[in-house]
Amino acid sequence: MSDLHFTDPYALAKYIKDAEKKTPVKAYVRGNFGGLQHDKIKIFGDYNSFVLIGDNKDVQEFLQKHSEKIEDLYLENDRRNSAVPLLDLTKVQARIEPGAFIRAETVIEKNAVVMMGAVINIGAVVGEETMIDMGAILGARATVGKRAHIGAGAVLAGVLEPPSADPVVIEDDVLIGANAVVLEGVRVGKGAVVAAGAVVTQDVPKGAVVAGSPAKVIKMKDEQTASKTEFLDDLRG
Repeated sequence: MSDLHFTDPYALAKYIKDAEKKTPVKAYVRGNFGGLQHDKIKIFGDYNSFVLIGDNKDVQEFLQKHSEKIEDLYLENDRRNSAVPLLDLTKVQARIEPGAFIRAETVIEKNAVVMMGAVINIGAVVGEETMIDMGAILGARATVGKRAHIGAGAVLAGVLEPPSADPVVIEDDVLIGANAVVLEGVRVGKGAVVAAGAVVTQDVPKGAVVAGSPAKVIKMKDEQTASKTEFLDDLRG
């Protein structure tokens, strides 16, 4: 977790405030753009078909300047004044499936698995061999230990505001069931099990099984529970 730059909510907020806000666009252009260059825009193509990639302001100014060359144009855009880019996944030693949204300044450790539709916000940590299942949400600064499983649609509440609140901490070997919600400041102890749909408002002891809304301890983890919540090595690594 040494790559995590931000553990302080004030530092996170300042990073977002100071970050250059960008509106990246991709323009597909049919027209005679051969030989044209721009120091802030990437231009690809030849003959009569080109793709321009850059910030909206720069691209729009460039297109207006050369409007007489344009025969047809399509502009693609998926964000506006964005402060935090997505994480560079080429540098992550984990399995990241298509459709996952992971912001920069997060840590995804070795052999973790992030499934389709998962959202991981700035300052969050996913430990080694942990699985973040489909549609799960890890809010800002949420921390998940090693070899845990965060079930489909589960939410680990994020903490940026109020800055005095503590982040969610999920310790090693924890199973969070589908659609469960863990509120800010909660720590779930090593090896605990949170039942599907539970709303966890208080700390969960090590090895406890909790269920309900608000979640309560219904028993301690036993051999039967362990067999029903077993993790598969073949899905990791």
